[in-house]
Formats: sequence, C-alpha cells, structure tokens
Amino acid sequence: MYPSVTPPREVKIGDAAAFAGTTPRAIRHYHQIGLLPEPERGGDGRRRYGYDDMIRLLWIRKMAEAGISLDDMRAAFDEARDIEDVLGRLEETLAAQRLRVVGSPLGLLSPLVTDRLSHLPSGALRPFDLDALLVTERIFGPLGAAIQASVFITLATHPDLRAEADRLDAADAALDDTVDPHDPQVEELAAQHCAHHKVLLQAIEAAGLDAAEEKLFEIYDAEASGEEDAQMSAFEAVTKMPYGFSAARTRCMELTAQLLDGDLSAGS
Repeated sequence: MYPSVTPPREVKIGDAAAFAGTTPRAIRHYHQIGLLPEPERGGDGRRRYGYDDMIRLLWIRKMAEAGISLDDMRAAFDEARDIEDVLGRLEETLAAQRLRVVGSPLGLLSPLVTDRLSHLPSGALRPFDLDALLVTERIFGPLGAAIQASVFITLATHPDLRAEADRLDAADAALDDTVDPHDPQVEELAAQHCAHHKVLLQAIEAAGLDAAEEKLFEIYDAEASGEEDAQMSAFEAVTKMPYGFSAARTRCMELTAQLLDGDLSAGS
C-alpha cells in the first residue's frame, strides 16, 4: 500500500537501472541486442520504462546471476511471453545440472523463498504471483519475499480465496483513467479488499503459516551472510518502481490501507 506516496507510471533509464540493480549502459545494451524492447520516448526525447519493462529487467538480472547467457535469454524471450515459458525454452540449451537449479522461475528466487513454495504443485503459482515475489525480494530482500509467500500459498490452496482475489484484480484493472477517483465504486471496492484481506489472514493463521513466518526470522538471522545486495528503502523504491496506477486505483489502495489500519487500531 502507498498511503502517502504515489508510485510513478513510468521512470527514466537511471531510475530503472537503480531499481533493477544494473546500469543504464547495460539496459542500452539489452535494447541493442533485442533482449529488452525499447520503450517509446517521452516529450523530452528520453525513454520511459513501465511496469512490464521493470519486471523483464529484474528477471534478466536473475537469469544472468544464474549463469544464463544473454544470447540464450534473447532467443527464449523472442518466442515466449512469461518467465515460465522463457525457462522452458531454455531447457534445450542449458546443461542438466543448471536446469535443476533454474528449471522454473522459483529456481531464480532466493532459497529462502523457494523453500517455502517448492511443495506447491506445478502451475499453482501464477506469473503475476512470481512477478510480485520478484519485486518484493528486490525491495525487502529474501525475508520479505518469503513472508509474502504465505499469501500465495494460501491462494494456491484455497480456490474460493483465489477466485475472490481474481475478481478483485479484475475490478482493480477496471479502475482506469476514465473512472473518477471519488466515484462510490472506489470506496466500495476498497471495503471489499479490506474484507478479503482479513479472511486471507484468518486462513493464513488457520494453516499455521504465521508460525512458519516466525521461524523464518530465526533461519534468516542464522544464514544471512551479509553479502546480499543493499536493499533500497521502501520510500525510494516507490519513486523508482513504476506501476501505472490510475488516480482511482491509487485512491482505492489508500482507502484500503486506511480501513486496515483502522481495524488494527480498533483491535489493539
């Protein structure tokens, strides 16, 4: 949630590079070799990067860290739309040992995250789920993403909650620039998000996933080497990670955060 700062719709190449943990020079090279489509330029002649561009940049960075060549990535991205398909395309060119590590998108995330999700059946996690974990890991580190995994475990194992989450996602997407931020439907949707979040938390507690989260802190403290990338502050990340939210959708998120904060205050 972003109660006080609105994330940008698009960012310049310097901010894109900073968020993805790479350099403007590397991004320009990705454009030159066809690995990253070159976005349209703004009125000032500079490139502007959106959410989809950032997601691809983050996956490129993860695959490069796993030892996958840029040529292999380019060939795979040319024929596939999401990261699951991309890695599937790479299976023909990667050695068996490497495939066991990165044969699925989970293999590109940190072990702390992968361990929490590895028991789920194939296809239980959606591309959007994996993208969200990727972004969270970049901002809050492996521990933050491992804790967020509780949400996706619960959605994967509760079809009714997944169906409601899908309905809410579709309603969010409908809050485009044609919708007035003060339209009553925005407040109604925020209330629905709040209600769904509370039911989701109850399911997480019922499954004992909250207790598993407590253990994560112990595991992470014991295994952290101090060599992880320095994580940017949440405030800084909001200014660098583009989401393309309309004014109506941003207000819906703010109202949802206010409702959840009110419930927490009332319960304390």
